[in-house]
Amino acid sequence: MPTPGTPTPYSYILIRLLFRFVLKIFYGSIVVEGTNNIPKTGRPCIVCANHSNSLTDALLLVTSIPPKDRNMLRLTAKATQFGHRTFTSWLIESAGTVPIRRKKDYADGSADNTQVMEKLMETLELGDAICLFPEGMSRYHPTIAPLKTGVARIISDVLTRNRNNPDFEISLLNCSVTYMHRQHFRSDVLVTFHPPMTFSPKTHPELLDASGTNYDAIRSLTAQMHDQISSGTIDSPSWDLVRVGKLAARIYAPLGTRMTLGDHVRVVRAFLEAFKAAEDNHDVDGDHHEEEKTPAEAAEFAQLRLDLMTYGDQLARWGIKDDRIRRRTLPRYIILSRMLVRFTWALCLFSISLPGLVLWIPVFLTTFYAVHNFKKSGPIFDTWDEIAQYKLIYGLMSGLAVWFGVSIVTFPFTVLTFLLVPALMWMTLRWLEDAVSAFRAFTALVRLLLVGKPTLRSMHERREGLHARVMRLAVQTLGLPDDPESYFARHGGREKGRVRGRWESGARYFSIKRRRKRDWNETLRLYDIVDYPKEE
Repeated sequence: MPTPGTPTPYSYILIRLLFRFVLKIFYGSIVVEGTNNIPKTGRPCIVCANHSNSLTDALLLVTSIPPKDRNMLRLTAKATQFGHRTFTSWLIESAGTVPIRRKKDYADGSADNTQVMEKLMETLELGDAICLFPEGMSRYHPTIAPLKTGVARIISDVLTRNRNNPDFEISLLNCSVTYMHRQHFRSDVLVTFHPPMTFSPKTHPELLDASGTNYDAIRSLTAQMHDQISSGTIDSPSWDLVRVGKLAARIYAPLGTRMTLGDHVRVVRAFLEAFKAAEDNHDVDGDHHEEEKTPAEAAEFAQLRLDLMTYGDQLARWGIKDDRIRRRTLPRYIILSRMLVRFTWALCLFSISLPGLVLWIPVFLTTFYAVHNFKKSGPIFDTWDEIAQYKLIYGLMSGLAVWFGVSIVTFPFTVLTFLLVPALMWMTLRWLEDAVSAFRAFTALVRLLLVGKPTLRSMHERREGLHARVMRLAVQTLGLPDDPESYFARHGGREKGRVRGRWESGARYFSIKRRRKRDWNETLRLYDIVDYPKEE
């Protein structure tokens, strides 16, 4: 029987509400899948996820789990985050977070977590949910690190402690978190909760640790966790492969295809797995027991990957999207007329954004200065996974300072400005997004003129050849639909950023909630982000 669970602390409720608001401002769309898989409050549950964005991952999980399903999620964090007179430290401690000592942080060998593990098990026995990141560290590299066996050992220990309770059950809820661009303002995030694994002493006797010899069962469970978590996100051995997978997905399902963020990530992952399998000479799903690829097939995939990289490099040098090459070459007068429309629209939107931008400038400057200094503190692989965290916290603090500062300065109209300031800042952000998008389209049209028709025709022919090869791989090998534009418009649930039909598409463009996204790769930048850090 489910237990009531630990009452939710008021500080936790405040943090959940506050950062739900902040995350929705920082990220353009946060799409959550599989909330029906979340075990209800009172059922012991361990929530595990991939860990690529430091504290932001934990905040995202806290705000993505509906309070009606779980009243709270007890977090864990490295012990070095505790005991400081900083907002981050207060935030972590106020949420009831449990400190974990990492061996690499304690060279003197004092990294003893015995009492911590005891507390976590007691928490589970009360019917609470705890959050663990089994990679054991936050990382910026695109591949998921080998999972530690700690989660499986906790499950084994809890089952062993309750072996005489026939009704005791514990659930393992694995979650995949995919950031399109984890540290960039107004990019998108996908959170996927997978079907939970349920364990009891009766159904999983192999996990009962009577003699300390259940190593095979522990390793097997850890491998299952890795497979489930990696199946819902973009897991790549290199940034180059991520780039190629995204380009292949864009050629397969071109710009404007009405597909959900979840569908987009799964299509990218399908191509990514194909190229990974070609590298390893395994089957597309990476299963060693399946029939291996023939040398000819592996060579074909390798050549396609190389050709896609060359094509993508050319697009990046010109600053042009694949969609511009896909379409027929436009006459010069049409390009000029569209340039006029895009520039005029961008100018109008920038103009009406100016009053609100005065309020945003302190926020932008504060976060830029903080992140600029933080980047100097270490190499990419050790710092870039915390950039979003810094932007969120410094943006929150500076935004609150602007809000309350303007409210005080405008006395005796404080009550009015207290309501108007956040509304104006939000609408400014919406107008600014549309203005940046329009100006980005204007610059792309300028580049089309500079490139010239002969070169564009040559690139179009190359693109046609790549499209035929990508479609053959998608349909014949990966089993993807042969008409993606029609298929994804008909299938999949409605979600943020997804629209049906021309009327709704046009109306959503002017929505005050969020802008209509035609490209899940968008951020609030004057240029498209297509490159990634150099391999180290």
